[in-house]
Amino acid sequence: MGKRDTAERTAKKVEQHPAAVLAASVGHVVNGTVHIIIGLIAIGIALGAGGSADQSGAMRAIDSTLPGSIALWVAGIAMFALALYSFATAITDVRSDTWDAVRGVGRGIAYLAVGSVALVYATGGTSDGEQSTETFSATLMQSTWGSWLLAVIGLVILAIGVGMFVKGVRKKFLDDVDVSGTFRRVFVVLGMTGYMAKGVAIAIVGVLFVLAVINRDPDEAGGLDGALKKLTELPYGSAILFVVAAGVIAYGFFCFARARTTARKRDRIPSS
Repeated sequence: MGKRDTAERTAKKVEQHPAAVLAASVGHVVNGTVHIIIGLIAIGIALGAGGSADQSGAMRAIDSTLPGSIALWVAGIAMFALALYSFATAITDVRSDTWDAVRGVGRGIAYLAVGSVALVYATGGTSDGEQSTETFSATLMQSTWGSWLLAVIGLVILAIGVGMFVKGVRKKFLDDVDVSGTFRRVFVVLGMTGYMAKGVAIAIVGVLFVLAVINRDPDEAGGLDGALKKLTELPYGSAILFVVAAGVIAYGFFCFARARTTARKRDRIPSS
């Protein structure tokens, strides 16, 4: 019990430290920017262009700009800081709201993944999200327990996607932002569109994992890029992808509202 109390006190100090709050705010801005870039790449795909509509594609796009390497370092460090902030928040929430704590851990893991890709490119490396997903799936499917695990992972991802979609429909995302007046009306639209679109994309990723297990074909498993490109196989697929891509861009702008909300916590932190 003593260790748990110590962990919670430490997490609370991190959550309330002005430097941590500032770093987390920057992380939300980076996360929003990455989503906007992914959405733009997806729109290009819907219009017949190529590219990878995922974190790897976004980092390649950033790397191609004038401040590329510096921007990637900033992005990677900021996303790691946001991940640590999310873990700290999860620890402080675990007693009052266990489900919120679990979601916080999940977000932290996702932020770590984005930050890792950014740092890979910052150090001169490359990353292929789709290839990594297929390799991961193929490794697990070499055994029965691995196949079951992959199916469970797919179902969890599907549940996360459905949860995001429902959160968008029910406007529960407003619990995460502190906006009012005209800004609130704007971000209600951005939040609903963004959460519903991202929920659809994530749900498709989960379905692809499950289908890979059912069909015993690891090549069917895919990440965000594969999920978005799957939409083009549907009737009016390009139009559907265009709409979802626009929603992903909206989610990116919504992340800016989260950055603003997080930054305002600095004003409420009592001076020591």
